[in-house]
Amino acid sequence: MSGRSQDLVLTPEILLRAYAAGIFPMSETRDDDELFWVDPEYRGVIPLDHGFHIPRKLKKFIRTRPFEVHLDRDFESVMHACAAAGEGRRETWINKEIIRLYTGLHRMGHAHSVECWQDGELVGGLYGVSLKGAFFGESMFSRTTHASKVALVYLVTLLNHGGYSLLDAQFVTDHLRQFGAFEVPRKRYHDFLDKALAHDAKFPARRSQLADGTSGSLDSLVMGFLQSTTQTS
Repeated sequence: MSGRSQDLVLTPEILLRAYAAGIFPMSETRDDDELFWVDPEYRGVIPLDHGFHIPRKLKKFIRTRPFEVHLDRDFESVMHACAAAGEGRRETWINKEIIRLYTGLHRMGHAHSVECWQDGELVGGLYGVSLKGAFFGESMFSRTTHASKVALVYLVTLLNHGGYSLLDAQFVTDHLRQFGAFEVPRKRYHDFLDKALAHDAKFPARRSQLADGTSGSLDSLVMGFLQSTTQTS
């Protein structure tokens, strides 16, 4: 289900209301000036509980701490990297209007990025929208092995720590299915969404400030999360 939005001047505030209603915007291609609203019959969800699965080889890789992982260090660059064509994707849906709207949400504190840096270069990451107890994952990219996967594990760790109850993946791909992503019909998704919007959660304002207001190591938090998933798998 979708509808064109070219006659409506979108603002970040309207975008938040759309997410609260269970819809989100996309464009046909990155060169298309128009947006349309999407309300999928089936929605992708990534579990934030014991249903989240981390492949064993990826756990081993993360424990080597191959990247410096930062939060919101360069949000707009993450968006541009997600918008660029790359291996396995000749075309993307992130156009200039999408970048304008989501950088606006970022300035409002409602959009965040998890970024993997290596030798001073941004090599992978993801971004999404935070609203109450829901986080809506938008897109991810990787310029080196496993970078987007590492960013996702860090994101799930932060969402669990911050009290989120829903990680919306929009659509399930093979890349996400390995982590336990699954599809739910629209009505069940709205039940999940209503529950998530009924309580507050907190995304850390910066890497060294965790969601409970205490300073600590993000890497240590992730290592603890890896251990907990090992014990329950």
